[in-house]
Amino acid sequence: MKSRITASLAAAGLVLMTATGCNMVTTQATTFEYTASDGVNLPSFEGPGLEVRNALVIADQDGAEGNLIAVLANTSDSAQTLSVDWGNGDASIDVPAGETVSLGGADEPERISSLDAMPGSTISMFFQPGDAEAVEIEVPVLNNCLTEYAALAPNDSADNAEACAPVAEVERHGE
Repeated sequence: MKSRITASLAAAGLVLMTATGCNMVTTQATTFEYTASDGVNLPSFEGPGLEVRNALVIADQDGAEGNLIAVLANTSDSAQTLSVDWGNGDASIDVPAGETVSLGGADEPERISSLDAMPGSTISMFFQPGDAEAVEIEVPVLNNCLTEYAALAPNDSADNAEACAPVAEVERHGE
C-alpha cells in the first residue's frame, strides 16, 4: 500500500516538474526586441540623431514602381539629411532639427521608379543618416491590398479584386 502511495506521489511530482519546468529551458519570446509592424527600423547606432522607423515599400501589382514609406525622426539640434540608395536609384531627404517627417504619404511621396521587386519580396536599401556610415537593410515590399495601404501604391488602386484576392492553392516546388 505504501509503495503505491509513494509511486503515485513520484508520478505526480514527475508530471508537475515536466509541466512547469519548460520555462527553465525555453527562451521567453517577450525578451526579444523586434519591430511590431510591417516595416523595419534602422538599427540603433552612434550617429547624428536621425532615426528611420517602419521603412517599407508599397509597390504596384507588377513590382515596377513603388512608394518608400518611413518615419524619419531627427532627435538632434541641427537639420539632418538622410541618403537612401537602392539598386536603380537614390534619394536625399532633409529632416529639420527636432522634427519628425512621415515619408511616403500624400504630403511627402518618395517614388521609386524601376523598382523591379514584386510585392512579398524585399529590396536591399542603403540608409546613410548624416555623415554616418551607410547601413544596408532588407526592406519589405508590400502591395496596397490592406486598407491602410490602399492609397499609397504609385499606380494601382485597391479596387483590383483579382490582385488582392487570397491565393487558393499554393504550388509546391517540384510538383
